[in-house]
Amino acid sequence: MKALCWFGTNDVRVEDVPEPKILDSRDAIIRVTSTAICGSDLHLVDGYMPTMEKGDILGHEPMGEVVEVGSGVSNLKVGDRVVVPFCIACGECFFCKKGLFSCCDNSNPNAELAREMMGQAPAGLLGYSHLTGGFAGGQAEYLRVPFADVGPLKVPNDLPDEQVLFLSDHFLQATWLRRMPRSNPVTQSRFGAAARSDSLP
Repeated sequence: MKALCWFGTNDVRVEDVPEPKILDSRDAIIRVTSTAICGSDLHLVDGYMPTMEKGDILGHEPMGEVVEVGSGVSNLKVGDRVVVPFCIACGECFFCKKGLFSCCDNSNPNAELAREMMGQAPAGLLGYSHLTGGFAGGQAEYLRVPFADVGPLKVPNDLPDEQVLFLSDHFLQATWLRRMPRSNPVTQSRFGAAARSDSLP
């Protein structure tokens, strides 16, 4: 399959790579139909984010059609259209049970390294360095989705990709920003940088 791969600072290429496979019973494979490029991808391209390795597949804002599911995934079936969030969440840990999926304790296999470098480890993230798990990203024809019984959001067939793709990342940021108290515009601008403030009610 074709995928957008990182090879060094300011060096990304479309390459032929092996198609992903089910590695865990809670995995799913999707055929990517749309994906977006996030401003945070620039941190990978410009070398700001450490622990990238040559050949890493970029992208964390994908959606597509389910083509295979692991035996532990009962909420998705082949043919479902899904939007896949940036964060990988187990759904079972302390943080996930509180709805704090970006802090999942179980999805980042490199949590210790992340904790050493950042003070607190984030969840595993799609296509965003080995510091956040080393998971292949969605700028590819196919994507393995870990914990697919938790994160992916099914979308109706009558909505075009362009109307639902931003549910993968941007909409979540805008929703979080909308819930913040309006008394601190500096904090809002930092945490909501990707969300246009004029789009919020």
